[in-house]
Amino acid sequence: EIMTRETMQYCLNAIQESDVSKVDITGGAPEMNPHFRWFVEEISKLGRRSIVRSNLTILTVNSKYRQLPQFFADHRAIMVSSLPCYTAENTDKQRGSGVFDRSIEALHMLNAVGYGQEGADLELHLVYNPVGAFLPPPQEKLKGDYQRVLKEQFGIVFNDLYCITNLPISRFLEYLLRLGQYEEYMQTLVDAFNPAAAAGGMCRNTVAVGWEGTLYDCDFNQMLELKMERGAPGHIRDFDIHKLKNRKIALNQHCYGCTAGAGSTCGGEIIK
Repeated sequence: EIMTRETMQYCLNAIQESDVSKVDITGGAPEMNPHFRWFVEEISKLGRRSIVRSNLTILTVNSKYRQLPQFFADHRAIMVSSLPCYTAENTDKQRGSGVFDRSIEALHMLNAVGYGQEGADLELHLVYNPVGAFLPPPQEKLKGDYQRVLKEQFGIVFNDLYCITNLPISRFLEYLLRLGQYEEYMQTLVDAFNPAAAAGGMCRNTVAVGWEGTLYDCDFNQMLELKMERGAPGHIRDFDIHKLKNRKIALNQHCYGCTAGAGSTCGGEIIK
């Protein structure tokens, strides 16, 4: 599942004919796509900014990827990286042995080229997901804990922390079903429904583009292969900003995850 250069060009065409200011590049390890650097460079040429969602550990693999922090800085890419916890024990428990140490190494590399540093226009944001069937804690408080521990113990700085609610899909759904907690967790989300959060959902101002170019209302719908409703463009080559702005959003029960409590988007809490 690798996006081709042709599909990327369709994306660039859409960006050029719209007022899109930021392009969010994700996919587990998007840096591995053979056209990744070209795509970021082309986005910069259009005067837009890339958001790169990196798993951090990829930056420590070999010399090819170790060059990326400077490349990101040169193109003012906004870095968003998952760090499940500020302790090695909890991070490795969730992501695998040694992940925390490699993540810390990658964060040092990003800090070294200016990311997260005061006065630098190089944003570095971390992402927290709960490790169980519960809603994330208040984002601002947890951010303070992350900043304090990472600074004191590792000398690492970053700009913001995004708390993202676990949606009952994919591996987390399997986890809930295996433990018999699915219905309880869904009830937690429903009980915490917040209309104000619904008004700020990312599906209201963002579209997701699958690796083959198919359009979705959000990346969670993409994971479920829940395509846009009829009447909206089905593929990025058919991009039509008017139709997209006036489309009906495809909903399902997982949407309660984005509207629970303070809300949740790829940029963390909706209600600050």
